Amino acid sequence: MAGAGKTSVGKALSLELGYEFLDTDKIIETSYGKSKDIIDYQGKDRFRAIEEEVLLSTKFKNTLLATGGSAVFSPLAMEHLRDNSDVIYLEVSFENISERVLDFKERGFIKESHQSIEEAYMERLALYEKYADYSVTNEGSIQDCIQKILSLLDL
Repeated sequence: MAGAGKTSVGKALSLELGYEFLDTDKIIETSYGKSKDIIDYQGKDRFRAIEEEVLLSTKFKNTLLATGGSAVFSPLAMEHLRDNSDVIYLEVSFENISERVLDFKERGFIKESHQSIEEAYMERLALYEKYADYSVTNEGSIQDCIQKILSLLDL
């Protein structure tokens, strides 16, 4: 979910572990343009196809990957991630997400036109929980979250 801290925690954790950090949103932006523009001009389905392609092409060797929040809509990509890595869901309450992300329209956020942001959050929540190998609450500092992950993975 946008605002969960995937990029912030991922960057800091990769430095701590000495891993390469990849952010699928940045990979997509570099190769295809801004997520918001792809969604606005080519549609949600095209964006999801691009995101799936990027995820399926990811190779994992000392790599920490921050996915886009909509990655969970691709069962194929999520199975690829689970087969090749540990998938960690950063749990953040809707209230905190709302405080962290003031304008979802500028984020390239995928949701159905009839859905509120909270409804989209609830829809994704079930998918995040389904595909996660581990869940870590990220309601505090980045360093607190990193310590939880390191403890959880016994690193």
